Amino acid sequence: MNVILNDRLASASYRTVFLSDVHLGTRDCRADLLSEFLGGMTCERLYLVGDIIDGWKLKRSWFWNSHHDDVVNQILRMGRKGTEIVYIPGNHDEILRRWLPHQLEVAGIRLCETAEHVTAAGRKFLVLHGDEFDSVVRYAPFLAMLGDRAYTAALIVNRWFNLVRRRLGLPYRSLSKWLKRQVKGAVMAIDRFETAVADEARRRGMDGVICGHIHHAIIKDLDGVLYMNDGDWVESCTALVEHHDGSMELLDMTDVRRRLPANASRLASLLFPAGV
Repeated sequence: MNVILNDRLASASYRTVFLSDVHLGTRDCRADLLSEFLGGMTCERLYLVGDIIDGWKLKRSWFWNSHHDDVVNQILRMGRKGTEIVYIPGNHDEILRRWLPHQLEVAGIRLCETAEHVTAAGRKFLVLHGDEFDSVVRYAPFLAMLGDRAYTAALIVNRWFNLVRRRLGLPYRSLSKWLKRQVKGAVMAIDRFETAVADEARRRGMDGVICGHIHHAIIKDLDGVLYMNDGDWVESCTALVEHHDGSMELLDMTDVRRRLPANASRLASLLFPAGV
């Protein structure tokens, strides 16, 4: 993963930003970091690539705080200021799919099943959440719910793990992400998912694909198709951005926070207006 900390990041102006798997409505959503990121940047176009709101969790128990409100308000404010916003629902906010395949625009946000993004360099990318290529979610929703509960348990452990790290003066680390990468079956499932999504982009004649769903932020070439996953705001806290020259990069906001130099007050104010 490329972590950016340079003049282009300091400008905090992008042609396009891609976000997914925010999971608003859950205790482990890092809405605080996302709010800071949204407040410190501008973009011409914003893609919300699914699972922005976690309907699964909200059905079981209600959790919503001021940071969650801030994220929603900032997105709406961006739309009012002229940012084009495209929302592609995922499996956790699948209730929004009731209005698909017909496109719908509400409060300046365009809802659609998939999208085609053309970069400033002329490359074409298929944009989708990706759960339709996850066989468990697609064919066995009950098993998917069980998996979701196990993932929630891992995140609870992760929360306490990082509480201890903070008290020891150590930076944030995702224990749940590390555990997932140690399980051979999970790694194989990620590989199968990436291959299936890239094959779909190839079938449609695209140069690449941009997706979310599996909480694994990466940019990689798969036999001539550029596969890009923008990660999540539970573990990775990553965003995929297109710069004005058409180049694509991943931003890891937890790494950016750790790497801020002591004299970077201007950069901090641009990225984190609420304070670092």
